[in-house]
Amino acid sequence: MARTRKIEVFTAGCPLCDETVRLVHSLACPSCDVKVYDLRNEGLEKAREYGVSSVPTVAVDDKIASCCPQTRPNADALRAAGIGHPI
Repeated sequence: MARTRKIEVFTAGCPLCDETVRLVHSLACPSCDVKVYDLRNEGLEKAREYGVSSVPTVAVDDKIASCCPQTRPNADALRAAGIGHPI
């Protein structure tokens, strides 16, 4: 069984969130399992567990990507977190 990298994107349906979702999907490789949570409808408890305090936020393998607490997710930071790199 192939191992996958768990990627979770927390959004609230805003245009910046939609940009981040598109970015994550464009960077994701076949070993990336991407799940998007629209906090208006789902995932609020999971976001609280992670300590999500703003959106968009991306978590990779159960840890918030280092770029997310300070600024909007960007391609370089997401790649550094492992998105798009086969396991």
